[in-house]
Amino acid sequence: MVNVAKNSPPPRHDLPATDTDTVSVLGLSLRAVLELGCLRGATVVAGHGGLDRIVSRLNVMEVPDILPWVRPNELLLTTGYPLRSVPDTLPALVQELADRGLAGIGVKLGRYLDELPAAMLAEADRVGLPIIALPDGVGFDDVINQVLTAVLNRQAAVLARADEVHRALVDIVLTGGGLDMLCAELAPILPGVAMVTSTDGRVLSSDGPAGEVVAAMALDCFDASGRFLVESEPVGIRSAGTGSGGTKSSADVRARRAVVPIVAGALDHGRLVAFSADRELTGDDVHILERAATVAALAITKAQAVSAVESKYQADFLRDALAGRAGLSEHVVAHAHSLGWDFGRPMVVVVAEADPTAMAAELAPEELRLLQERFGAAWTRVVRQRDGSAPVVGFSHEVVAVLGVPTDADAESITRTVRDLVRQVSGDGGGGRRSFSTGISRPISSPDALPGAYEQARKAVSVGRQMSGPSALTHFDGLGIFRLLTLVPDTAELRSFATEALGELITNDTAENADLRRTLSVLLDTNLNVAETARILHFHYNTLRYRIVKLERMLGPFTTDPNLRLTLSIALLVVQMRGI
Repeated sequence: MVNVAKNSPPPRHDLPATDTDTVSVLGLSLRAVLELGCLRGATVVAGHGGLDRIVSRLNVMEVPDILPWVRPNELLLTTGYPLRSVPDTLPALVQELADRGLAGIGVKLGRYLDELPAAMLAEADRVGLPIIALPDGVGFDDVINQVLTAVLNRQAAVLARADEVHRALVDIVLTGGGLDMLCAELAPILPGVAMVTSTDGRVLSSDGPAGEVVAAMALDCFDASGRFLVESEPVGIRSAGTGSGGTKSSADVRARRAVVPIVAGALDHGRLVAFSADRELTGDDVHILERAATVAALAITKAQAVSAVESKYQADFLRDALAGRAGLSEHVVAHAHSLGWDFGRPMVVVVAEADPTAMAAELAPEELRLLQERFGAAWTRVVRQRDGSAPVVGFSHEVVAVLGVPTDADAESITRTVRDLVRQVSGDGGGGRRSFSTGISRPISSPDALPGAYEQARKAVSVGRQMSGPSALTHFDGLGIFRLLTLVPDTAELRSFATEALGELITNDTAENADLRRTLSVLLDTNLNVAETARILHFHYNTLRYRIVKLERMLGPFTTDPNLRLTLSIALLVVQMRGI
């Protein structure tokens, strides 16, 4: 742990680079080091803002060219001899040392240097690198021995505590506990709020004082749907900020948090997050969180293995029920009840399907499978918070949920409920996840009607996406005439029909023709109410009359021919459909 710089740098190894901001470092703060007996009488002459830097090793400077030998979190000791002949380069040296993560510089003044250059001290203040004037009577060997002893004792205490915590958390998993018990054990250890989230930020479990949990969820690291913003929250410690006037506001204090990834092998399972309202989180806390994250990965992996077996059994049964192969209605209700599902109530089938994208086409099959599993898990968590008796199963390309609804529920109220579920699954802001479209069936009252409702929901997904594009949410009753149009298997025939009816309004796709299509569409929607159409389009009445004359020259006398109006209305709907 002690490096003495001589004539050649120590050998370098091809190790993976690490980011010192995201790795917990075991050691003592420089402030604590200065309280040791060997440094009693030492004076901080510059860089007071860096006294919380961590010291984990020491180095002695005997040559001016020290940079090849320094390492992060070192306390650099020098007699001043290497500095006496290069005063002009000292400010740049201070900046370089600060950039390399040095903890501080201890200088023994009097023998080779009476004082340090003012420019060097000013640069140390600017970058927050402490420069310490060492006491006259202290030897470097005393400093090295005492500081290293204190650092090693500190590291041993931290590792012992972390090992004790690790054993306690592992015992929870080995005795059948899950993430809830893990968070309940971890929260008082920190102390504060402990939270486990999925890879996309869904809170899987949390524990801590009730008020602090609510306060944490109100921070700007969560969106309105309660999703932790993993895409903008870096791994490591986030310290409290300062409010107006340089004081720490209550919101800033609650913002103290630390984030570590939950990783098993090459798989990312989520984040373990700690929040503290009473104190700054430290590297020791991060070290404990890293141990806890290993246990969380074990708990998640175990739960996934059990869930995979259960999910296959549940998926097979629901697939049979949706295909009408599950048997008599009373048998289906009883079997569903054994799985914790309620099929003896009014229900709707909801189908959610990821929208096709160019990015998805480039993914490997294994990556697509993981995305689909996470998509299904997100739906399961959100639906179970609202309806614990509703089955939610992820198939290869879709997620199917059978939701209970009130007996008197109409299409509008059901759509509002599902829209809220979709909002929670997708999360405000999205976080870069794939978009999906959702279809809703009509209400049913018996498992016998599940196959028909499933087909309705699937039809609502495909037609809704054609009507509205990606991220569509469509109730089967909202499809209208589009249901009939999608029954035409020959899309070329539909295109031909639209082309024959609208002519150059679609064959010659100019801005003027697009404007005329818009005028025609509004006219038909208002039942040829010229005044209302002019108001909607912000046209002068005479301008609109001129456009109607032009449209009739192109399309025929639609203002007097109801059959032609119907043909044009259907043709415009065909144009509106995507993929035609």
